[in-house]
Amino acid sequence: MNYPSETSVESEARTVVCIVTPYLPALSETFIRSHIERLPAKVVLVHSWPPSIGSKPVLSLPARVGHKFLRRLSGDGVHHETTASYIAAFRRSCADAVLAECGTTGVATMKPCHRLNIPLIVHFHGYDASVHDVLKENAETYPVMFRQAAAIIAVSRSMERKLISLGAPRGKVHYNPYGIDCHQFGGANPLKAPPAFVAVGRFVEKKAPQLTLKAFAGVHRMVPEARLRMIGDGPLLEECRALAAELGINDAVTFLGAQAHEVVQEEMRVARCFVQHSVEAHNGDSEGTPVGILEAGASGLPVVSTCHAGIPDVVIEGETGFLVDERDIEEMQKKMLRLAQDPELGGRMGRSARQHIETNFSQGHSIGRLWSIIERCCLSRREPIEEPGHTA
Repeated sequence: MNYPSETSVESEARTVVCIVTPYLPALSETFIRSHIERLPAKVVLVHSWPPSIGSKPVLSLPARVGHKFLRRLSGDGVHHETTASYIAAFRRSCADAVLAECGTTGVATMKPCHRLNIPLIVHFHGYDASVHDVLKENAETYPVMFRQAAAIIAVSRSMERKLISLGAPRGKVHYNPYGIDCHQFGGANPLKAPPAFVAVGRFVEKKAPQLTLKAFAGVHRMVPEARLRMIGDGPLLEECRALAAELGINDAVTFLGAQAHEVVQEEMRVARCFVQHSVEAHNGDSEGTPVGILEAGASGLPVVSTCHAGIPDVVIEGETGFLVDERDIEEMQKKMLRLAQDPELGGRMGRSARQHIETNFSQGHSIGRLWSIIERCCLSRREPIEEPGHTA
């Protein structure tokens, strides 16, 4: 997808927000795309390496070569090109605030923001607050960034606690979960749907698709007409195909691969229940607040998932779905079986889920809270502090 270098909800918007991403956001990253497209400001997207606006690097090739030469001469490890690119981008855009998408981007932009006295808002998403190597690599830079940033945003309560434990001042950390466009989802009727389960997400370790398959295998033994449809791709897809064959459920499981949003919406409309067995990966990688679970609730589906990351913030146990402990396949099987055998329960939970998402996790609410944070930061620019990386 091509993003414009500048977007605006209000043609005369006075506030300019530079959104900085480590790469051009993918179509599936609806939460970042909504920030770009829906903030009520003039938005300039600065993305990728080298830092670019639109399709062009901010610095010309000669300028980039010059900064690389300076970096080699200095020997102090400072990335002159990165800093110079962001300074040029923020100056050219007349930025009033910088929204750094992910903690590591916050580290990369903190020095330019400091030099230009621009409020820095750092939006954490998941891996940046959980992967062991990322936390180790940033053990010294995260505290500096926390001190300088005007605001830190966490998408789950567990992430909020984690960031505070890493040194983020409690008063700077704002809980703001993702929101979705509820108008795009809806129409599910679990009461009348067949016992069909749908899972949406990449086939990666933290989504644990193998555990979902194993839980479903037990359901299928008890309810032979039960079906599981899995949307997504990733490195574990072929392993999961082989596992389905090994479990003897090939005929009951459909692997749909990556699909457009319209397909996801339709699959949710005709299902009985949404399932996702998220876990902490061996490298520490964890979810933020899974968008698929929000979309399922907005569709009117009950959810069976795990007590992991931001999922308990969204799923109300026994009311909008069921939660089990990570890697507890047997308990997940039991909860799925209840919904496979009791369509009335699915209908009640689905209606409650829709109301819960509309009330608490709409895209409008999420963008509104984010904009309120940005506005407050713009109105109270911080006093200059010591240069990042140095102490008084």
